[in-house]
Amino acid sequence: MKMKKIVAASALLSTLAGFVVPAAHADAEVAASVGVSNMYYWRGFDLKGGAALTADINASSNGFVAGLWTSSGDGSLGTEYDIYAGYSGSAGDFTYGVSIISYNYASPKISWEVAPGVFEAPAVNPGDYVEVAPTIGYGPFKLTYYDAINADHPAFSEDYSYATAELNFEKFAIKYGQHMDDGDVTTAHLDLTYKYNEKLSFTLGKIVNDDDGAVPDDVNFIVNLTLPIL
Repeated sequence: MKMKKIVAASALLSTLAGFVVPAAHADAEVAASVGVSNMYYWRGFDLKGGAALTADINASSNGFVAGLWTSSGDGSLGTEYDIYAGYSGSAGDFTYGVSIISYNYASPKISWEVAPGVFEAPAVNPGDYVEVAPTIGYGPFKLTYYDAINADHPAFSEDYSYATAELNFEKFAIKYGQHMDDGDVTTAHLDLTYKYNEKLSFTLGKIVNDDDGAVPDDVNFIVNLTLPIL
């Protein structure tokens, strides 16, 4: 099963990149941005690494996109960089898309038991942990499902998935997200966002469901500033 998932992920990534890379020599648009936030807020959780600095660069053409995103602020896994590719389109008010993301960490800050009594902090290299994310939407409503299709690293599991339901308006957004392990919901969160403008936003986030009671139920307040540089 793992090999089938790896082959499928590689085929999808190659297909998406095959559309985007040639376009980069023609009419592709290149965009880049930098950002800062008071925390790395990930799917309902403060990752406890302090303020986060982010950067993103991508090339897009005819609905296809490929790029590189990086962030500090993860207190366990350290500095992150993600390689992604995807496609999105629309038909009237109906929207759809799919993306594939490889999550990577050069120098994790914590160790895992890779063998009995043997602890290491192995890097997470491209392809070690990969998610595929299809999305559909209608008007302001959007559903996205993130499925781990490869997890060749002790920090991750192929049984993990995550789903969101969002309402996005000009100034406000509401997001419900839930983490799942082998299809069973483990935790869920609710985010309320106010978009002051295209660059500055404020979010209140709270865990609303926690099966084992181990997650703090504090309300997180996130300030995010993003500035385009290209």
